[in-house]
Amino acid sequence: MTTSQPDSPYSHGFATIAVAVPSHRLADPAFGAERTIALLQQATEQGAAVVVFPELGLSSYSIDDLVQQDAVLEASLRALESVIVATRSTVPLVAVGLPLVLGSALYNCAAVIHDGELLGVVPKSYLPNYREFYEERYFASARDAPFDTVRVLDRDVPFGNDLIFEARGIPGLAVHVEICEDLWVPIPPSTWAALAGATVLLNLSASNITTGKADYRRALSSAHSARCVAAHAYVSAGHGESTTDLAWDGDALITENGSLLARAERFTETEQVIVADIDLDRIRQERLRTNSFNDSVGDYAEKARSLRRIEFHVTAPQQDTDLRRNVERFPYVPVDAADRDARCREVVNIQVQALSTRLSTSGINRLVIGVSGGLDSTLALLVAVETMDRLGLPRTNVLAYTMPGFATGSATKDRAHILMKSLGVTAEEIDIRPSCLQMLEDLDHPYARGEKVYDITFENVQAGERTSHLFRLANMHGALVLGTGDLSELALGWCTYGVGDQMSHYNVNASVPKTLIRHLIRWMVSAQNYSSVTSEVLAEIVDDVVSPELIPAGDDGVMQDTEASIGPYELHDFFLYYLTRFGYRPSKVAYLAHHAWGDRTRGAWSDLMPAEHRHQYDLDTIKKWLRVFLDRFMRSQFKRTAMPNAPKVGSGGSLSPRGDWRSPSDAKATTWLDELDSN
Repeated sequence: MTTSQPDSPYSHGFATIAVAVPSHRLADPAFGAERTIALLQQATEQGAAVVVFPELGLSSYSIDDLVQQDAVLEASLRALESVIVATRSTVPLVAVGLPLVLGSALYNCAAVIHDGELLGVVPKSYLPNYREFYEERYFASARDAPFDTVRVLDRDVPFGNDLIFEARGIPGLAVHVEICEDLWVPIPPSTWAALAGATVLLNLSASNITTGKADYRRALSSAHSARCVAAHAYVSAGHGESTTDLAWDGDALITENGSLLARAERFTETEQVIVADIDLDRIRQERLRTNSFNDSVGDYAEKARSLRRIEFHVTAPQQDTDLRRNVERFPYVPVDAADRDARCREVVNIQVQALSTRLSTSGINRLVIGVSGGLDSTLALLVAVETMDRLGLPRTNVLAYTMPGFATGSATKDRAHILMKSLGVTAEEIDIRPSCLQMLEDLDHPYARGEKVYDITFENVQAGERTSHLFRLANMHGALVLGTGDLSELALGWCTYGVGDQMSHYNVNASVPKTLIRHLIRWMVSAQNYSSVTSEVLAEIVDDVVSPELIPAGDDGVMQDTEASIGPYELHDFFLYYLTRFGYRPSKVAYLAHHAWGDRTRGAWSDLMPAEHRHQYDLDTIKKWLRVFLDRFMRSQFKRTAMPNAPKVGSGGSLSPRGDWRSPSDAKATTWLDELDSN
């Protein structure tokens, strides 16, 4: 096997799939072959490993009784032969549609071809004979075929709807083919193929268009790819089909595990080749993790074992190309405004519902929270206020404390006071410096002797004193301590363990990453649900530098900057998502991050993201911070093992040992770092 180039998507577990919509000329297979070969060449030049054409694309679909004419049938065979010849010394596996007389019956078929060889013939299983369809007038069904091998163009080839075409040379690429109506039935034949290991499901269709049908096609393809944990490529007939009683829109789409990757332009007279890079690693990882999928494999193991596997040998395309799929910079936050609004609304609802239930079941109606004037405590405070409103309790039941330490800035403290006052909660200030100084004296720390030693002990004494005060305040007032630490900090271990900000009675932010918190607060401001005073201070908070404010500013007046120390949260959240959600190797995470973040002009940004915050990072910078992430993520597991209860918010957003993530506290990052270095 020849490996692909390092910058090629094929080097990172992707395979390029193409759907081709040619022009049709009724009952003219020679023209069909000509257009098929031309589009095949385009797909080949774009690095496709698989190309699929419409149902009966060589003869055209809407020729009615003409499909039984010997002249058309013989011309279709000649057209097939010319396509087979055209595939010699090319990479793609090709699926084309044509009518074939086999035995004493006519079948609606897909011919599967690779490198000048006809690998197999797949007959249509379900023949629609209702409304505008009359296929049983012409064709026999796959189930009625008395043979599983047929002779076509002087060669014997496998025949049936039970064929899986497995690529040797592109790991994980296993293709199943079915035709149009086969997808619309309760159990499509490709379902069995997916259970048997097929990862890419092709559907050759000639579906005519009626009002609303395009939306249904998308839903059908997306749902089928999700249920089968697979990629699905669908292509329909377009310009040139008969409009005697029907119309055709040339629809074609590629979906993967429920997501639409690419779609053709409908109602155009121009031929199209639509490509997308399928993530074979994602399909494999999702199947590994989804035990119910494998339970279904076990339930239908006999059926799955009955499918036949046909190997073909392929060398992945060598050219370096950009990844042809959208990789969101912020995997936890949709870019589309409507989707983002719905997501943000749902996140807040999850947080509020979880907290209100915890208060109700505990019989406690008060909350204690530390408010720093930073992002995390701000979101937690807003959730606490909304919870009291929904429970019909006074906002004064939220006992909010700002607790300045040795490095607390006046601007931060002022924002905390303005926020607490404008929200109508019970607001207090406790200066923790005297108690911190007492502990530092007890420890004989150099700072207590007047030395400017700002080590981890100095920092954690302050974090610990804040948490200690909050728990004792909760005891005194019959309240729960509401945690504020977020998912990003838990992932990086950027929190003080035990008697520190890692601990609380309940934490509404524990599965909300830092990037989502920023977007949530921006969204709350844009929704205009708060007073002008509250909105103004929220806008200041969301645009400020992230800082724990535990070390006093230096002689230059610069405050402690978290992201300058451990790296940008926007990159760390990206790393976290792909490492924990999909288990990708670090080199692939870096590849995806560079695609998403390498060029600020590529891809859409949220309209709530200010221009000055639209960053880009080169590959060396991405790898630098990925190394930091991998090391910190593995070393800080012990903090997550003992984390308090918290609601899971997103599909890629929980590190609770009682939820998504179980990991030993003493694992090392060596394997991940070695993989990043070697690849």
